[in-house]
Amino acid sequence: MPLMGFKKYVDIDKIFREKNPAAHKWTPKFLVNYIKRVVHEEDINRFENENHHKFEFEYLDAALAEVNAKITYSGLENVPKEGGCIMASNHPLGGIDGMALIQIVGNVRKDIRFLVNDILTRLENFGSLFVPVNKVGSNATQNLRRIDEVYAGDNVTMIFPAGLVSRKTKGVIQDLPWNRSFIKKAVQYQKPVIPVLVQGHLSKFFYRLSSFRKMLGIKVNIEMLYLAHEMYKLRNNITHIQIGKPIPPETFDNSKKPEEWAECLRTYVYEMAKNPGLSFEAYAKTFIYIKPESSK
Repeated sequence: MPLMGFKKYVDIDKIFREKNPAAHKWTPKFLVNYIKRVVHEEDINRFENENHHKFEFEYLDAALAEVNAKITYSGLENVPKEGGCIMASNHPLGGIDGMALIQIVGNVRKDIRFLVNDILTRLENFGSLFVPVNKVGSNATQNLRRIDEVYAGDNVTMIFPAGLVSRKTKGVIQDLPWNRSFIKKAVQYQKPVIPVLVQGHLSKFFYRLSSFRKMLGIKVNIEMLYLAHEMYKLRNNITHIQIGKPIPPETFDNSKKPEEWAECLRTYVYEMAKNPGLSFEAYAKTFIYIKPESSK
């Protein structure tokens, strides 16, 4: 039974009732309880009640401590202490990776703006660290203007260009194709791009569910329902983050299209672990563009 003053920040029953009253009426109780366990309703509400007064870096530190995330890193010296830059990273962990990257770079500077799905900005405790990406709806124009301001500014702009958590493709866990927009913005606003490799993966169940869902032709990413569960399963795991050297914006010239540069950088990020001494410029000279699969 909740303690007096305990607030339910996540209420699966309420969400079901409000979103689809008819479905809620006929949904078996055991299924609702299963969803509550999968999204860790109890854990999240406990955490929010204990940390609702914390904001930005303090709140982020508490969130990483909640799952006892152990982060190691290299290349922090590649982050400039001032001036605008874009940090583009792979996205294997569904949340821990982004928070860990902010925490690490926060040792150098605090003016970080992470471009995220607009749903995540409902977590108001992250404050100005999160900037919503929403290209549709009534606020689309305003959001696009805000994103431009972030790219143009003197802050650190962080982004997961894939826009989704890594999937298993042909037996290899890797990002889906990277969106080219950050390349275009780097050129437009003359900002260096810093490649980032997060080493890690989610459970076999997550990737199997994703493959099974695609095999059935289901468009909705139902595996995303399990992301909170996956984060808690990563408890006590060690995650290593490798920060590469800044790539000058003039590197992204007309010898390749923006989408080709984006794919070149995506594949280079994975090469960083195998060959840390290889520069992006040298890699780009031998890179052959093969249009990647875009299946989600």
